[in-house]
Amino acid sequence: MAAGLKTIIALSFVLAIGFLLVILSSALWHNYLPLLVVATYVVAPLPNWICSRCANPDDFMENAGSAIVDFGRFVTGFLVVMGIALPALLAHCALIQYPAMAMSIVGGLLIYGTIISFTMFFQEEQEF
Repeated sequence: MAAGLKTIIALSFVLAIGFLLVILSSALWHNYLPLLVVATYVVAPLPNWICSRCANPDDFMENAGSAIVDFGRFVTGFLVVMGIALPALLAHCALIQYPAMAMSIVGGLLIYGTIISFTMFFQEEQEF
């Protein structure tokens, strides 16, 4: 499936809304701790990508061990859950307000969803 110009524009729009929500959750309440969510969602796909590249360097063997791929998925899942739990923890400790927590979580999920959609739409097909 070839991603067209409309897909790029739509995903960029959703990404911009996600960043806007996270920035507003920080700026409206004059507390910049919710910006940590952006770092977790930007770093979250990296372990999955690195471990999938390291898992099968040989093209001749398809079914090599998948422990490293499972580890990458585990670390990615941990970072995604941390991106949701971190604003909740900060709000529980009264370091940020609850509306800032909600905006940060929704914005972070939009950011991560856009990153995953970009990788899904622009993944190259392997032909043998």
